[in-house]
Amino acid sequence: MAKLFFRHAAMNSGKSTQLLQIANNYESMAKTVRLYTAAIDDRFGVGKITSRLNIQRDALTYDDHFDFLAADYAGIACVLIDEAQFLTPTQVQQLHRLAHTRHVPVICFGLRSDFRGEPFPGAAWLLALAEDIEEIKTICHCGRKATMHIRRDGNGQRIKEGPQVVIGDEARYHAVCARCFYA
Repeated sequence: MAKLFFRHAAMNSGKSTQLLQIANNYESMAKTVRLYTAAIDDRFGVGKITSRLNIQRDALTYDDHFDFLAADYAGIACVLIDEAQFLTPTQVQQLHRLAHTRHVPVICFGLRSDFRGEPFPGAAWLLALAEDIEEIKTICHCGRKATMHIRRDGNGQRIKEGPQVVIGDEARYHAVCARCFYA
């Protein structure tokens, strides 16, 4: 049975690695997958899903105006979406509909919340609509489970205000536990 999946975690938890492993598993059984990533995420090049283990694949990109239901999914065994926090609420609804009307599993990987502790709209809608939700665990520098993020400026100082989205890596963002987030 096809359904909408949401795999969420803090940064540097292996989300992209798991996505790429799932793609490999399907393809090793001669099944075709469709990979998407957010056009806004250009850390490793636009249209690239990249693991910190240096595994990379090309992917189609989506932006706020992309319509997932307009694409042809004939012959597609699974849709895999990286950086799913950047999906719009409408796109999450489209992916839910895709899974249930075209019988294509959709597995989304992304963050739940931003550096202020506020939910990304795409993540909030995935938490509401996904039939299968799983947390991928990672740890804070203190050893507790990391569930939050903090943003730092170029001097290493924590930033608590600003735009929700500023593309960056582990030099700019750090996965932390709730205790360290509020410290």
